[in-house]
Amino acid sequence: MLTLPKIVERKAQPYVAMRRKANIPFGAVIDATMPKLWQWIEDHRVEPTGPPFFKYNLIDMAREMEIEFGAPTTTLLEPDDQVVTGTLPAGRYATITHHGHYDNLMEVNAVLIGWVNQHGYKLDMEPTSEGERFASRIEIYPNDPREVPNPEDWETVLAFKLAD
Repeated sequence: MLTLPKIVERKAQPYVAMRRKANIPFGAVIDATMPKLWQWIEDHRVEPTGPPFFKYNLIDMAREMEIEFGAPTTTLLEPDDQVVTGTLPAGRYATITHHGHYDNLMEVNAVLIGWVNQHGYKLDMEPTSEGERFASRIEIYPNDPREVPNPEDWETVLAFKLAD
């Protein structure tokens, strides 16, 4: 089930993440990375200020993607040899919320991109020789599948920053 796409204003949001290269499907990368991120957060006594997210920095569906697996923080932290830090930029974002299994997220992405194009918006993205580089293209995961066993109840919020 999908909500209707809409435009929202988002404030700047500091975060901590682990950056990885991955190909679709990348479930094994998620499984290897997220426990390490949570351990780093615990070891450094960081209190996430919201749900985890995946930030797609570079996408080339035929090749490798660059993804940051992250969590929002109160302040900008110092990076180290395990994590990167940054700030999700403030601005207008096209969003849509999906309730259901993660297997459908490629189609949900296509719906949101189609809606953006149909309404004449432009994503804050630039094409490069390596693929499309996004200012902020995120999937937010408000609930944890370990705590919500029914995949039909899983929630994913897609938020793609629009060009100014």
